[in-house]
Amino acid sequence: MELLRLLVLAVLALEQGVAGPTETVGNSSEGLLEFSLGKFRYFKLNKPFPEEAVLRDISSNATFLIFQIHSQYQNTTVSFSKTLLPSTSGTGTDKGLVFILRPEQSMCTWYLEAVDAEPVQSMAVPLSYSERDPVPGGCNLEFDLDIDPNIYLEYNFFEISIKFAPANLGYARGTDPPPCDVGMSQDSRWRLRYDVYQYFLPENDLTEQVLLKHLQRMVEVPQVKARAIKVVTLTANDKTSIYFSSLPVQGVIYNVIVWDPLLNTSAAYVPVHTYACSFKAMEGDCSSLGRVSTKVFFTVFALLGLFICFFGHRFWKTELFFIGFIFMGFFFYILITRLTPIKYDGNVKVFRDDVVFWITFSCIAIIIPLVFMGCLRILNILTCGIIGSYSVVLAVDSYLYTSLSYITLNVLKRALNTDFHRAFTNVPFQTTDFIILAVWGMLAVSGITLQIRRERGQPFFPPHPYKLWKRERERRVTNILDPSYHIPPLRERLYGRLAQIKEFFQEEQSAGERTPLLL
Repeated sequence: MELLRLLVLAVLALEQGVAGPTETVGNSSEGLLEFSLGKFRYFKLNKPFPEEAVLRDISSNATFLIFQIHSQYQNTTVSFSKTLLPSTSGTGTDKGLVFILRPEQSMCTWYLEAVDAEPVQSMAVPLSYSERDPVPGGCNLEFDLDIDPNIYLEYNFFEISIKFAPANLGYARGTDPPPCDVGMSQDSRWRLRYDVYQYFLPENDLTEQVLLKHLQRMVEVPQVKARAIKVVTLTANDKTSIYFSSLPVQGVIYNVIVWDPLLNTSAAYVPVHTYACSFKAMEGDCSSLGRVSTKVFFTVFALLGLFICFFGHRFWKTELFFIGFIFMGFFFYILITRLTPIKYDGNVKVFRDDVVFWITFSCIAIIIPLVFMGCLRILNILTCGIIGSYSVVLAVDSYLYTSLSYITLNVLKRALNTDFHRAFTNVPFQTTDFIILAVWGMLAVSGITLQIRRERGQPFFPPHPYKLWKRERERRVTNILDPSYHIPPLRERLYGRLAQIKEFFQEEQSAGERTPLLL
């Protein structure tokens, strides 16, 4: 029993290390929420009944606090006072406030309120920082709050943009903050660095519990560095805005760590999340992966692709139709989208230049056929197997999210949007993607192997249709035993048919009176 107890305690300790310390739901008194530093708390907010959040027993070593509140898609408001003012409150799904502590201050109060009429499941946590730590958003000149630790996120079909206010150097309680724009020496905020992190939620999981659990891993500096992917590092001279490829229905969390290289200290902004879709939309919301017509189209497209994968080289005309349909569909979609106001549903720096990207893309598209120029049949069979089987991946994506679809979608986005070159195109690669990749590979290998074995000993390509017609015509002319030899030419047959039609419409003329012959 003692061993079992130790195992249970070890598991609980491990869970705390992964997700961070968490408190259960509940109020110490009606309308009052008691918080502890670094401990997450779950609760529900109701619009008519705002909550008061209280943090007591603050250490004298702390110089400022960041209180943040998170929800899945319903907005909440956090404020320093009961009266909501733009300069003292923030509203959204991921919002936080910086509280600069006064000397001897050991208690802080915030006010929390739901924006919508429905109850909002929320999670909040207060974090403390010392005078050596940089202050996130301490040099804000763009947004409403005086000190704004929030990350502002926007998205569309193509990209996700995040913006944040520059940080300032830390300072002791009761002292004035360092000036933000006086000089650019190493003694000012210009020495600070900003590490931008990206964290993918589990694919095809839109549950509130999973989001709030994983948000806990993106709040504090050590866990952000251990769990998330560092995308880029910005200096104080760079613009504090970053762009990412939009991934509809895929949950993503972003955060920024500001780092002071001189003191080797850091602080985290308030993390922000998105699914690049709306939970409130009447049509095409996050719970549906596209329209029924889209699913039907890609399902039929996948069936034709499977046929091409296994029989494309033998049925030459069908393959030409399939490949031609793909190229012409891409061409006209890009043309119509770029020239009309119709609405539509690898991070190597050198490829941010459109000229470099398209030249590289074209060279790859040309080099591959040149490599196989000596064995065109193999090249054609490889094309049938790979492209035909990939149509199944696109069909699966219309029902179930997979990152493999972005092999083509990112190229399409690059062609449609002139600003897409600035976006980072990271995508998650999780269990579902490994399974679909294995299916794609299996179908491609099977189709290629089957076609190579079946076409062994056969002509490289089917004869040209014109040559077939010419050969058949010569055979009919020289072979008098062929029934088709006795068929009149097309012109004579047309004239004969017209004559029959004329006779049909002509009135029969009277031949006069006729009497029997009298003998």
